[in-house]
Amino acid sequence: MISTIDTPHQVHIDWLLKNGVTTSAMVNPSAMLLAQGERAPDGRFEPEENGMFWFVFEELDDEVFWHPRSNRLATLDGRAFALGQDAIWNASTYSFDGHLNIFSDPLDWLRAKRDGCVVLDWTRAFDRLAGAPRVSVDEKVLFLYRRHMHPPQLPELYVLQTNGRAAA
Repeated sequence: MISTIDTPHQVHIDWLLKNGVTTSAMVNPSAMLLAQGERAPDGRFEPEENGMFWFVFEELDDEVFWHPRSNRLATLDGRAFALGQDAIWNASTYSFDGHLNIFSDPLDWLRAKRDGCVVLDWTRAFDRLAGAPRVSVDEKVLFLYRRHMHPPQLPELYVLQTNGRAAA
């Protein structure tokens, strides 16, 4: 965790509430935090003492930063695939014919009480989402979902000719 992380200020909490985010979604499964900094060209978060405010979400192997005004996302270490990625592998996501909800942005994800995820890196989508039995995709990211939900590379294919002989 970086040293510039703090709890959200009242003005940030009020903004979230005004935009339909419940207090439960702000703290469960872990409390949202606040950091000041900037997004580097490589997508990583760089803390700056007088930088812009970003909401911080803890993921299992990384931290995800969201700047609501610009709707930009960043990560601390570049390891997180999605915001809320634990839902992908959680069996309760799919129980009772449930679906993995894939949202286009963190605000919609928070409004839905973090029920699903927001994909950060679509190049890893096939590998990470192929095992999900059912998904519901926000129409704003449907094009990205369809574009990336195939193996990144298939082997080069050759056809063996049998030359009319029966296989033994």
